[in-house]
Amino acid sequence: MFGDRFVLEHRRAKAVLDPRRAYASTWEEERDESGALVPTAVVFLTNRECPFRCVMCDLWTNTLDDVVPRGSIAQQIRGALSELPPARHIKLYNAGSFFDPQQIPSDDDEEIAETVASFDRVIVESHPAFLSGVYADRCRRFQSLLSGRLEVAIGLETAHSDVLARLNKRMTLDAFRRAADFLHRHDIALRVFVLLSPPFMPAGEAVEWACRSIDLSAECGATACSVIPTRGGNGAMEAIGDAFVPPRLNALESVIEYGLGRRSAGPFGPAGTGRAGPFGSAMRVFADLWDIERFFSCTCSSARASRLKTMNREQRTAPLVSCACEQT
Repeated sequence: MFGDRFVLEHRRAKAVLDPRRAYASTWEEERDESGALVPTAVVFLTNRECPFRCVMCDLWTNTLDDVVPRGSIAQQIRGALSELPPARHIKLYNAGSFFDPQQIPSDDDEEIAETVASFDRVIVESHPAFLSGVYADRCRRFQSLLSGRLEVAIGLETAHSDVLARLNKRMTLDAFRRAADFLHRHDIALRVFVLLSPPFMPAGEAVEWACRSIDLSAECGATACSVIPTRGGNGAMEAIGDAFVPPRLNALESVIEYGLGRRSAGPFGPAGTGRAGPFGSAMRVFADLWDIERFFSCTCSSARASRLKTMNREQRTAPLVSCACEQT
């Protein structure tokens, strides 16, 4: 019922983008596994749209309908970096899968690697479908071209298998585990994106399943997990009506507190193999604060957002924000 046709029918127009320019970029500081605060460049690449049309996704608004010309991706990165402060890590986010040649042409890999040669860590993103077969081969070749370490971010979204099946992501929990195991076997770091209150999730279970999703991320060896409060606004989310309940900031706080209070090393490990996480015992957990203002609903909201920012930066819980709104 909520497949590609449904998603496309409820879309608005895409943004008009220049294939020679990244559509956005920013600079941040993020704790690494050692606990150091690392300057990080984040470049949002302009490229062809992802082939998967997830019900909750709004990233397609900043994508193209055609493959970008050869050399465009490296040109985008150079242009973005020229406007940002120096950094040691770089995130290359492309609203999809870096190893899909329709989104990031494989002929550009060497030039991209040369462009990011000065970075200690290069973070890209991918759907599990593009971490197997010939796409996995490309991932390993790209890894070999880099001077720094490769990290791949995967959108697990939720450990709730029934909800995941309804998101039109065309991914199973087993596929996620296989992708995580592939990365582990080849010494590639794993970052995971988890949704708080995705569509079709019962409101009363949202926090519990976000926490379970953090658990699964840690069990599969993730070095970092970003919890994203699910946004509406893409057309499809409004069309599903009561099947989507937007999360509240105090729920996001609860999930981050849980994540910071647990450890990734334990009796589980990647793909249920019994191995502990390979990149250190403590998985970092972050709240995605992009456009966080849309979740403001009380005079305490700004203080809650500041608390989340502090927990992101320090990787430990911060003093609680007390407000009567917690009782409503």
